[in-house]
Amino acid sequence: MTRLPLLLLLAPLLLSACGREEFQDLRDFVKNSGANMRGKVAPPPEIKPYEPFSYDNAGGLPDPFKPRKDVKRGERPGLNQPDLERRREALEEFPLESLKMVGFLHQGKAGHAIVRSPDTKLHRIKVGNYLGQNFGQVTEISDTEVKIKETIQDSAGDWSERMSSLQLIE
Repeated sequence: MTRLPLLLLLAPLLLSACGREEFQDLRDFVKNSGANMRGKVAPPPEIKPYEPFSYDNAGGLPDPFKPRKDVKRGERPGLNQPDLERRREALEEFPLESLKMVGFLHQGKAGHAIVRSPDTKLHRIKVGNYLGQNFGQVTEISDTEVKIKETIQDSAGDWSERMSSLQLIE
């Protein structure tokens, strides 16, 4: 029990040794490092008043809100337009990218492709059938590929043709 009073007397002495300011020079540096620094902000640029432009009195300038397309000599707009009144076939409701050629049949002189639609149904197609959502018409069928002529409309409303194909999946 005699040690307890001795420990109580030595505890403040030991704790005072921990209170020494070991990093005082670092604290002083951080405190004084930003004392003389002042940031400079450039003045904002001068705002010029908006001047509206009227296309009513533009003096021959084209209207930027109307599509422009050069029509070549002898070309008629809408020349490649597909028959929009034609009855749609079953494979025209699916995008061409979602259709898969999975087989080939040869009957008589004609070749037929077997195409799987996204709803997992199999369809037998021949030259002249339509598929895809861009008025795609089958032009040629081989044992490894179906060639398709698609008719697409551009932003100006003109119709153009492009070739696509479906490859046989092994």
